[in-house]
Amino acid sequence: MQQLTTLAKLYLASFSFLLIFILSSSQATGQSSTRLILDADTGNEVDDLYAIARALVEPSWNIVALTAAHWQTSHWAEENTMENSHRLNQLLVGELGLSVPTLRGGAARMYDWGDQARHSAAAYEIIKQAKATLAGEKLVVVALGALTNVASAIYIDPSIESRIELYWLGSSYDFNQNVLKRVDFNAMMDAQALEVLLASEVEMNVIPVNVASAMKFTFAEVEEKLLNAHPMGKILVDRWYQHLDGSRKERTIWDLALIEAIIHPEWAEMVEVTTSRDSGNRKINYYRSIDAEQMKEDFYATLLNYFENQ
Repeated sequence: MQQLTTLAKLYLASFSFLLIFILSSSQATGQSSTRLILDADTGNEVDDLYAIARALVEPSWNIVALTAAHWQTSHWAEENTMENSHRLNQLLVGELGLSVPTLRGGAARMYDWGDQARHSAAAYEIIKQAKATLAGEKLVVVALGALTNVASAIYIDPSIESRIELYWLGSSYDFNQNVLKRVDFNAMMDAQALEVLLASEVEMNVIPVNVASAMKFTFAEVEEKLLNAHPMGKILVDRWYQHLDGSRKERTIWDLALIEAIIHPEWAEMVEVTTSRDSGNRKINYYRSIDAEQMKEDFYATLLNYFENQ
């Protein structure tokens, strides 16, 4: 009996050691998923849905929340743009059979004075997840629209600035003249939020609109490849021609360029720039060029593979 007890103890000790070794090896080889919050003004355009669909099926990402951003100051804004984005986020997650939490963000841009933050579920989730990030790591926040939610989060709790790695589609950059401009759609949706980020310690990685513009899709190829592949494919096709300018034969799928550049950094060139004094006088990593064709091929291949195996 004593011999059996000793053998059992040895077995348990060996099993525990093996389990620890497996977990340690997994972490050492980079098999753990990237913790990420995806923040999108989904209701604004067509490209958001394509980018979110690709992001949701990326196996190397652990998307802890999909948050809704407003596009309230747009000339063609409808009532409560954030709510429209939130509804579409829920549709996309449900159609793919996933359980990613979807949260509401600020209903409009940041305030001009007083407490400038837009207090929302999205802002507080960013704070919560940033604080839950392990020492030496950062929470990745990917913003596809106005920066209201992430700027509000760091305005409410500046202690999280060093714990966030932000990727954003916005601004334009002249790499020959080293000139940063902030008159594009995403920047103008909340100029105050952009100022907050530029004055912060948040690590910023930006794909400017003049680089993302290389990501061109045609309706013919979208319809051919996606329409009958899956209900999600039909949603993406329908979004194209049901939008305000649905008669377009070709579109720029801006947001997808950023998603693909993060997943496949080998298909994008990134450079470090130092902004002017009136733009924060800080270092930002800017995508200078992308291989749009490789990215487009990856989008279709990854989505179709997911559809076939769902």
